[in-house]
Amino acid sequence: MRAAPDFAPIAWRDGALEILDQTRLPLDEHWLRLTRVEEVADAIRRLAVRGAPAIGIAGAFGLALAMLDAADPEPEPPARFERAYSCLLAT
Repeated sequence: MRAAPDFAPIAWRDGALEILDQTRLPLDEHWLRLTRVEEVADAIRRLAVRGAPAIGIAGAFGLALAMLDAADPEPEPPARFERAYSCLLAT
């Protein structure tokens, strides 16, 4: 059995989603630090995240960011989740 690689293009670090910007490869290794669901949706929309598995993982992390966003004006978790889900679904 092979060991898992030490490299991951998507990571959760210190309450934020960090992704390797696929639009900058192969010439540049640029990481995006995303802290809001709208930023995740934008990264998916502009193809900074590519491939169905990576998009699904990024979307799940985007929902987590939305639920953790203390600055969100929507205090009710179900409404906050629905708004974030709709934002990501539109991508």
